[in-house]
Amino acid sequence: MASPGGPVVRHQLPAPHWPTADEAARSRLFSPGALGPVATTSRTWVPAMVPWRASDDGLVTRNVLDWYGRFADGAPGVLVVEATGIRDVPSGPLLRVGHDRFIPGLRELAAVVRARSGGRTRLLLQILDFLAIRRRPEQQKYCERFLVVTPALQDAVAARLGAAAAADDASVRAALAAADDATLRAVLPPRAYRDLAYGAREEVNDLHLPHIRELPRTLPGLFAGAAARAEAAGFDGVELHFAHAYTMASFLSRTNVRGDGYGGDVKARQRLPREVIAAVRARVSERFGVGARFLGDEAIAGGSDLADACAHGVAFARAGLHFLSISKGGKFDDAKQPNVGEAAYPYTGPSGHECMPTVRSDARGPFGRNVPLAAAIRAAVRAAGCATPVVTAGGICDFGQAEAILARGDADYIAAARQSLADPDWWEKMRRGRGSEVRRCIFTNYCEGLDQKHKEVTCQLWDRDFDGEDGASATRSADGKRRLVAPAWRPGVG
Repeated sequence: MASPGGPVVRHQLPAPHWPTADEAARSRLFSPGALGPVATTSRTWVPAMVPWRASDDGLVTRNVLDWYGRFADGAPGVLVVEATGIRDVPSGPLLRVGHDRFIPGLRELAAVVRARSGGRTRLLLQILDFLAIRRRPEQQKYCERFLVVTPALQDAVAARLGAAAAADDASVRAALAAADDATLRAVLPPRAYRDLAYGAREEVNDLHLPHIRELPRTLPGLFAGAAARAEAAGFDGVELHFAHAYTMASFLSRTNVRGDGYGGDVKARQRLPREVIAAVRARVSERFGVGARFLGDEAIAGGSDLADACAHGVAFARAGLHFLSISKGGKFDDAKQPNVGEAAYPYTGPSGHECMPTVRSDARGPFGRNVPLAAAIRAAVRAAGCATPVVTAGGICDFGQAEAILARGDADYIAAARQSLADPDWWEKMRRGRGSEVRRCIFTNYCEGLDQKHKEVTCQLWDRDFDGEDGASATRSADGKRRLVAPAWRPGVG
């Protein structure tokens, strides 16, 4: 994955610094941390990853329990369960928490994590809202069924293709169904062209749609209800998903130009997130943690940057959040054009590559490249007189790297998604001074490629390993070719 115009560089993994047992005992990484009411045993964090293991109606399955139980084996300080929908609407094999019927399964999940981590891991549920997105349609189908023919469009078609092509509604549809891409770009309104070329996608600016206009009235209650169910299920807290391509991130974005008091300047863009925070905190107990994941930089043209993120961080800290988790990019705005019949995926364009950089990204490589965002936001929060912990992530894969981040004061918690997927036991291995046994992530985004295709997410470093003692009994993917959880760690064996 190369940035536009940039070189394709394959970076070697940096030489690791694995701790001895004495170093681990003295380290900042394995010292206790605090998330408001949620005390943690260490500053280690597994952020949310969507593994595509829920049932089609959003329920916890055996594979979901095994997935999170395997991360709990490594006893991270915090484990965040995947983005979980707050609405009770069909969303495929993604977890949901929009109704009380989801509580029993989530309660079982919390119990599994508690048991397999020996009570050392605090469990958070990441909760989110998302707007509708459709698959890219066939050109003829779009022109026949969805295209809105207006007098202005007829005039544009006539100017480009001649009067006969614009004689009536049917003529316009037929002409554009057969037109080339250059013609479509020239005559269609920008939104119509995007709907055809990428698939229709709702935006927070679509105030002509009643349900979009009413989002500020509906979302605080939906988030609060979801958080209350998470607490009832035994979770230690929730992470409000204010990042990437989803509804709340769109409200925070500079691209939000709503004229109803919820868009425009930075304070107006923060209004709904602050109302969501207030509603959630009013619904849960004082001992229940509430934090948010948001973007340090949208990394898109016209989008929010680090200055916006610092302002958001201060506002959220003052609103009483217990932690701030920082990400970057991952937007629909610059996503790669999907194939016909597929939906746009927000991690395929330049902003997506910033979110999940690889060893082939660019001259900087993937290793800790987003840490400066967290450091700047933490500095702004501290300057405002708030002590809210900040979580950093992005290409973190060894002890020395993590310790240096903490020593510099760039962050308060170290999150690692891809490295934790590569080796769910890596935190425990370092804690015991067995770092030489860590399975290092190679940052090729094999896992992200599976996610993009909505396949069960695994790691190329272990998903074909059927030779170990659990190989024959390992649960396999739907196609039978990959194991679904990492092999068990046998100390001294690897």
